[in-house]
Parts: sequence; structure tokens; C-alpha cells
Amino acid sequence: MRVVDETGKNLGIMPREAALKLAESRGLDLIEIASTSQPPVAKIISFDKFRYQKEKELKKQKSTQKTAELKQVRLSSRAAKNDLGIKAKKTEEFLNKGHKVEIMLRLKGREKYNRDWARYKLEEFLKMITVEYKITLEPRFVGQGLIMQMSKK
Repeated sequence: MRVVDETGKNLGIMPREAALKLAESRGLDLIEIASTSQPPVAKIISFDKFRYQKEKELKKQKSTQKTAELKQVRLSSRAAKNDLGIKAKKTEEFLNKGHKVEIMLRLKGREKYNRDWARYKLEEFLKMITVEYKITLEPRFVGQGLIMQMSKK
């Protein structure tokens, strides 16, 4: 196996037993880094230090990875124009940040059966949004009302 020391210096190819003895003489561990390569690569390093470095790499990857959250905006069927305007601004803010937005128009009682009116209310709200968007989930009726999803174009 190819052996690398704690400073990153290549010690060359040696048998596993010799690499283990070398690691023990330095008071460190022998850790296999790349088992699929020919020959396999092992590093002489403290296991705690190795684990710390791996955790640090994972944390860095997670911080650079951008996840698009699903934000939900709930609308009432009887909301006033000004209230809808505030919700539209919030929706634009979410879209500009790169989030997906789920719009839920809640219907109560007999409103659930007047589907044309509910679609009209939803379209009225969508006209208030000035940011370009694409609809990822077409409006559909579910238990409490009408749901749709959108994301920035």
C-alpha cells in the first residue's frame, strides 16, 4: 500500500505490516484513505485529527450547499386587497431569495363548492406578483382549499 505521513509527504509503497509498525513507532494510527485505488492509499495520522478534518469538510460543504426551502403563503378567501398586497410582497421576497413558494387559498364551508370563484381569487392574487415566476405545481383542490407551487424563473 502507498503510505503518506501526517505532513502529507509520500513515504512510498510498503507492506501493510511495515506501515503499521511505522505508525505505532510514531504513536499514530494508520488510516486507509483510498481503498479503491491501485495500490490502496493509507495515511499515518491521529484518528481524532482525521475525524475532526472530515467533520470540518462536511460542515463546509453543507454551508456552501444552497437548499431551496418550501415557503408557504396562506390566503383567506375573504382577505382584503391590501392584505393580499402584503402577502404578494412576501411571496416576491421568498422568490427573490430562491425559495419555492406554496400558495394555499383556504376555503370554508360552502366556499369549497364554488371552485370557479376560488380560481378567480387565486388568479387575482397572482396578478399582484411582479416577479417573474413559473408554476411548478398547477392549482389543485385539496381538503382545505386550493394549493399551488411556484418558483422563480
